[in-house]
Amino acid sequence: MNEEEQKKNDKIKSMMGGGKKGQGFNILSSDSTDGHGGYGAGTITLNNMSPVFIDVDEGDAFVDMGALHARSAVEKGIKFKPTKEEAPDGRPFWLVWVNTDHVEGGPAYAGVAACEMTVNRETRRGYKSLPEHVNNMDKALKGKVIVEHMDDRSKDILRDYLANFDPEMWERASDELKSGLATS
Repeated sequence: MNEEEQKKNDKIKSMMGGGKKGQGFNILSSDSTDGHGGYGAGTITLNNMSPVFIDVDEGDAFVDMGALHARSAVEKGIKFKPTKEEAPDGRPFWLVWVNTDHVEGGPAYAGVAACEMTVNRETRRGYKSLPEHVNNMDKALKGKVIVEHMDDRSKDILRDYLANFDPEMWERASDELKSGLATS
């Protein structure tokens, strides 16, 4: 490590609490263990996870990767409350955790789990259940499909978005996902 890199490293350490053990973050990418199976073995990766928002009023779906850290455009500037009563008159959204996995024939939509949320921009208040978001992200990572609580219009929007975004991935998706998003 040259002198310039050492200064940069020291600066980063000081920003993270003086280099004290346990004060910083480990940023992992690719194979965190490089095959050695030691430190970092058993970590999870969110490389195949995408947060898809459904704007129910607009009938639109879009990806905002900021949602992985609760910093999406929808969430910024909003103080979220744990009950709907504390955040009345909110605009309805669904945050859908979509995980992809490799199946026979190529990549496919694997786990999909939807979380309800509302946002009132005027009062800067919203509703979301943080435990629901965390648990549903975990379930999507594990390949579960949790969409039965969504309204039919939102299911249609999500189904059309996923199918149009990558028709081949949609074709390889599980029958459970396809039937879960089917409406009458």
